Amino acid sequence: MFVLQWSLGTALRADVALFIALYSLALHGRLRQLPWACGVMAGAVVLVAVRVSAAVSVWDALFFLLSTATAALALGLMIRIRRAQLAGLRERAARLEIERDQRSRLATATERARVAREMHDIVGHNLAVMITLADAGAYATDAAPDRGKEALQLIGDTGRTALGELRRVLGVLREASAAPATVPDLSPQPALVDIEALCEGVRVAGLEVVYRTVGEVDALDRGIQLTAYRIVQEALTNTLKHAGAGTRVTLSVIAEDTRLVVRVRDNGPAHRPGPWNEEGHGLVGMRERVALYGGDVSAGPATGGGWMVEATLHPASQAGAR
Repeated sequence: MFVLQWSLGTALRADVALFIALYSLALHGRLRQLPWACGVMAGAVVLVAVRVSAAVSVWDALFFLLSTATAALALGLMIRIRRAQLAGLRERAARLEIERDQRSRLATATERARVAREMHDIVGHNLAVMITLADAGAYATDAAPDRGKEALQLIGDTGRTALGELRRVLGVLREASAAPATVPDLSPQPALVDIEALCEGVRVAGLEVVYRTVGEVDALDRGIQLTAYRIVQEALTNTLKHAGAGTRVTLSVIAEDTRLVVRVRDNGPAHRPGPWNEEGHGLVGMRERVALYGGDVSAGPATGGGWMVEATLHPASQAGAR
């Protein structure tokens, strides 16, 4: 319409809408249409310059009109690019918020799994000892009352120990803003030096445990000592549950230059019924702990009879990962 009216020599103030149309096309239209629009616009501008040549120089008219068209085109493209940048920033912010929520949920799930693993190790071991002692005490009540009384005392001691460990684990879950008076006393996590006390606990429940260490085990990092302690605790608990009292257990903790080997072998039955492969328990729980130190763990029938659990940890692996 613009070209038609100027071909007929008609000029209207509404012709400024042509520049608005070019601006709108640059802002909202398809970019591949811009070259064609610019070509048509240049032809229309030349036509206008020729028509007004009697009053204004052709070059001056072309300069003014082409500058106006270029400004309209540049303004549309600038606003379009700015809107695209803002949309990209909003999308990135939304993506970062989703990733933050996912990291928070993952951290929560990881912490829950860690706490569940600690609770399983503490409760499972102590309950296994208490059940064995209770059965022995019930059997000895009539035949040897003194032995039954001793079993009850040991059950009480084991229960108090378990309660203390549970309070320690649950205490670290309290909010940091809790009043100091409400925070329970915290004690260090178990280490390899505590394995002897652990063995004494299962000995009174009926297991015959032979424990030995090789190398400088006390010089190891506290984290790897806790992992080794929990592996021994889980292995002894399963021996007590599945093999029963009277089973002989050979326990070895061997510290070498680049690895720590924990080996627990008993002379009980090779077949072990029970939920050894449930998620978060048994062998799976051991593997999760050992994986932190780039090691591996195996459990199964031993050569010559019995059951053996062997875990290999590499103390330098976690330091390297950090």
